[in-house]
Amino acid sequence: MTSLKVALFLLATSVLATGGSVKSAFYGEISDSQCAMNVHSLSRSHKEMIIKRTLGTDPASCAKACVRRGGEWVLRSGDEIDRLKSQIGIEEFAGQKVKIIGTLDPKTNTIDNASIEVASPAKSAEPRH
Repeated sequence: MTSLKVALFLLATSVLATGGSVKSAFYGEISDSQCAMNVHSLSRSHKEMIIKRTLGTDPASCAKACVRRGGEWVLRSGDEIDRLKSQIGIEEFAGQKVKIIGTLDPKTNTIDNASIEVASPAKSAEPRH
């Protein structure tokens, strides 16, 4: 009985220790934190900024302008907004539907992004993960 308890304890400990290190695929649009989190957009999108032509003419130019003004790159999938831990190299995907491989920290809604690529049209319609 004691060895069973030890085995279960070790199994539970190893599951908890690796729980945050499992990489998953996340799908969504590369956006900026200011538009996606309603800092200056009521629709959580670039729609108002594009119509007014205040920060860009399309989602990519709007997101780039917002990041230059202090925003961060995020992955937006419907109402889900996840911050991207690594901000390097994200600009080239601004406004595009992407697939990100990484690890989600659910407490901070931050993806430790290991890779990013443009999503295929069929995949870009899927939920974030």
